Amino acid sequence: MMNFIYSFFNQPAIIIGLIALIGLIAQKSSFSKTLVGTLKTVIGFLIMSLGGGIISDSLSTLAPAFESAFHVQGVIPNNEAVIGVAQNMLGTEMTLVMGLGFVFNILIARFTKYKYIFLTGHHVLFMAALITAVLSTAQFEGIELILIGSFILGSTMVLSPAIVQPFYRDVTGADSVAMGHYNAVSYSITSFIAKLVGDKENSTEDVKVPDNLSFFRDSTITTGLVMVLIYLIVFIAADASLVSEMSNGDNIIMFAIVQALTFTAGFVIVLQGVRMMLAEIIPAFQGISEKIVPDAIPALDVPVIFPYGQNAVIIGFLATLVGSFITFLVLPFTDLPLIIPGLIPIFFVGAGAGVLNNAQGGLRGTIIGGFINGISLILLPALMLPLLGDLGFTNTTFGDTDFATVGIIIGQLAKLVGKNGIYSLVFILLIIFMFSAFRSLTSKRGGQNG
Repeated sequence: MMNFIYSFFNQPAIIIGLIALIGLIAQKSSFSKTLVGTLKTVIGFLIMSLGGGIISDSLSTLAPAFESAFHVQGVIPNNEAVIGVAQNMLGTEMTLVMGLGFVFNILIARFTKYKYIFLTGHHVLFMAALITAVLSTAQFEGIELILIGSFILGSTMVLSPAIVQPFYRDVTGADSVAMGHYNAVSYSITSFIAKLVGDKENSTEDVKVPDNLSFFRDSTITTGLVMVLIYLIVFIAADASLVSEMSNGDNIIMFAIVQALTFTAGFVIVLQGVRMMLAEIIPAFQGISEKIVPDAIPALDVPVIFPYGQNAVIIGFLATLVGSFITFLVLPFTDLPLIIPGLIPIFFVGAGAGVLNNAQGGLRGTIIGGFINGISLILLPALMLPLLGDLGFTNTTFGDTDFATVGIIIGQLAKLVGKNGIYSLVFILLIIFMFSAFRSLTSKRGGQNG
């Protein structure tokens, strides 16, 4: 049973497909429409995931070359690596927290104003592992750990999208979709800063290009050229024997170009998968909104926002990379652990922040917001790492800002006041949700009386 629950949540395409199926059935759609809508939702998500996998694989070849080129050593944030350790030590508890967390997500969305259904299954898995690990260091165990952990998890599943939604809405122009990616802290802070320092009228998508450089207007070509430049610089500067081993003896220049263009192909595939999935999941979700959770909003993975600012994706990534690398260079002069910039989270989080920041502050806001985003992706994991050391996570840590923030809050509360600190946090969350539920109920009654 535990293996089934774990496998279910580790297959986000199945979760998305099941949600679409439930929504279409709730709308009493025909068999044909239900079948087509469900399968296209799953296939669209898988296309998006395959594109993301291609991007991740390409960056995985760049990462060791990056370390070699710049002679860096330290801890690389890697969510999947932490999961491997957590599953071995706390597998049963983590799985139950994950499953019950989804139940709490639905209950909170059903009865409060926080109408978000968090559908990014692998991020739910990562957050479940983090919460389980940190609670166990605070001496929680058994049923107590599972109930407290799943409630906190369900709370993050509605609060994280809610924090980002005002900025997300400015990008999409509607509340039909939300951000299901645990980086609300960096997304919201950098978007707020971008609004203060930038000019949204000067968008990244409106950058003027001379006629003889008109090919730069095509986002696919721009992405390809930028990535080719990055790969060439890193691979040429890296140890020749390392690159030769990765390329199986192929010419370094050709290997760099192919890897960069493979990355670009992955990006194009992501965009196509997003378009296909959204065309099906949003109409299907109306059934969820009408029958199960009124006004429900699906919170989907970060690539869903990429089509809304394809230049901002690349600019946000580059600005985040610069901010991360500079913060990495500063860390040795502090007492914090040395965190190596992880290129996979830097790309996906940097790209998402870029689109959000552009809607608030245009080109200048995207660059400044991205730089600050890069600082957060290094600094917050460095602050959290000592809180995970007791469980043997000393060689890696989580790479996203919400994981770090939740881990720091829970860990510091436990260190300062023990279990009482955690129970105080749960009590505060309950008060927030109960107040929201009461307001929703009185609002409905007022509407009926009117």
